[in-house]
Amino acid sequence: MTAVDAAGYLAPTRITLPVPPLSERVRRQAQTLQAFTTHVGPVVTRRRLMRQPVSNGEVGRALRNAFDELGSTYVKFGQVVASSPGAFGAAVAGEFRTLLDEGETVPFRQVRDVVERGLRRKLNDVFAEFDEQPLAAASMAVVHRATLPDGRVVAVKVLRPGMARRVAVDLDIMQPLLKRLGLLGLDVAGALYRYLAGFRSQVAEELDLRNEARTMTYMRRLAADAGLDRIAIPAPVDGLVSRDVLVMDFLDGVAIDDLDAVAELGVDPKPLVRALLDFWFITGLKDGVFHGDIHAGNLMLLRDGRLGLIDWGIVGVLDEHTRYIFRRWVQSMLGDATALADVMEFMQEIVPFAVPDAEQMLEDANREMATLMTRPFGDIDLNEALRNRRMTRPEEEMDAAQRKSDAKRIRAQRRFDRQALRSGLADSNFGQANFLLFKQLLYFDRYGKLYLADESLLANRDLLESLVGTSALDVTEET
Repeated sequence: MTAVDAAGYLAPTRITLPVPPLSERVRRQAQTLQAFTTHVGPVVTRRRLMRQPVSNGEVGRALRNAFDELGSTYVKFGQVVASSPGAFGAAVAGEFRTLLDEGETVPFRQVRDVVERGLRRKLNDVFAEFDEQPLAAASMAVVHRATLPDGRVVAVKVLRPGMARRVAVDLDIMQPLLKRLGLLGLDVAGALYRYLAGFRSQVAEELDLRNEARTMTYMRRLAADAGLDRIAIPAPVDGLVSRDVLVMDFLDGVAIDDLDAVAELGVDPKPLVRALLDFWFITGLKDGVFHGDIHAGNLMLLRDGRLGLIDWGIVGVLDEHTRYIFRRWVQSMLGDATALADVMEFMQEIVPFAVPDAEQMLEDANREMATLMTRPFGDIDLNEALRNRRMTRPEEEMDAAQRKSDAKRIRAQRRFDRQALRSGLADSNFGQANFLLFKQLLYFDRYGKLYLADESLLANRDLLESLVGTSALDVTEET
C-alpha cells in the first residue's frame, strides 16, 4: 500500500494493536482451544485419524459453532465467510449466515461516553436529538440516528468500547490455529487462513474511523468527477470525526436485495447497479482505490432514486505495480494476448516455488475467467465456478477426456493453494490485494443476477477500454 497516490489519496493508516496483559491472552487462548476442541475436534478426528469422508458443510458448521461461541473478532471474520460463497462454497457460507444477524446493542451510557470522549464535547451540545436505540449493531460498531442543531439528520457510527484489545488477542491466537487446521487437510480452514492476512489489515484500518471519513470524501469527489450523480456516498460532518466516532449523512432507503421493498419504491435498480459496477472499475483501474466490501448489505436503494453506497471501512489501495497488473489483467479479459503474457510473467516472478505446467495453468485460468467475466450474469454461476475451479461448462456436458483434464487442472490448483499457504505467498501484499479484488468480483455476482441477468460484468466495454487503453497505461512498470 502507498501512503499517497498520484491523485492525492491518503491511504488508510492501520492502528497499532495494543499488547494485552499476559493473563488476558492466556485466558482467551484457553477459551479458544476449548471451543475448537469441542466443535472442530471431532471433524478433524474423523477426517485425519479415522479417514472418514467429511463434507465441507460439516466442517463449516463446526467452525461456525466455534466462531459463534467465541464472538467478537470471530463473528466479524465469520461475516466475511457468510458473504463469500465463491471462496468457501454455498454450504459453508450458508452455515455462517447466522453470524450476519445484528450484534448485541451497546448500553447507551457507554455510547454516550465514547461519543463525548471522541468529540470532546457533551452529547447534548452536539446533537439536538440522539436516538438511544441503534439503527444497526454490527460486530465492531453500532450506528445511531441523530439530528444536529441545524436540523440535519445524521448517522453516528461508534466503535464498541475495548474492541482494539479484543481484536489483538484474537488475531494472534487465530492465525496459527487456522494454518494448522489447513495443513491438516481442512480446506475451509486453509481458505480462512488465506483470507486472514487481508482481514488483519482491514480490521486494523477499521479501528480508526478517520480512515473511513477520508475515504468517503475522496470517493465522493471521484463520483462527481465521473458524472455519476446517481451514486450516493455519505459525507462526513466536519469537526465531528474521531478515531472512535464518525458523524455522517443519514441515507434513507432500503436494502438492494429486499425485492419487495425495492418494488414498492418504484425505482428501476438496473441502471443504478450498472453505474455502481462502472464506478468500481473507474476507481480501481484509474485511481487504484476501490470499495473492498460492496456486498448487498452495503447497498441501499434510496427513496430519492439514487443508489447509496455505505460502510467505507474496507478499502483496497493498489500500489503502482499491482495497479499496472490489474489493468493488464482486464486487458487480457478483453482479448489482448500481449497483456496475458505480462500477467503470466509477473505471476511467475512473484511465486516463490516451482509450479509444474505453470504457463498452461495460467492460460487455462485466464481463458475461463474471460468467459465468466464476459457472459451474462444470468448464464453463469460465478461463485460456483470459481469455488470448484471447474471449466465454464457443467461436468455432465464434458466427455471423458475433458473431465480427466479438468480434474487434473483442479488438483494442480489445489496443490498451488497449499504451497501458497506454506510459502507465505498468501500473506504478501499482492496476496492481500488479490483477496480484496476477487472477493469483490464474487460479491457482484449476487446483485448482478438480480438486476443485470442479461449483461456481463465487463459489459461496458467502451468504458473499460478507455480506462485501460494505451493512453490510460501511463504507469511505469516497476521491477
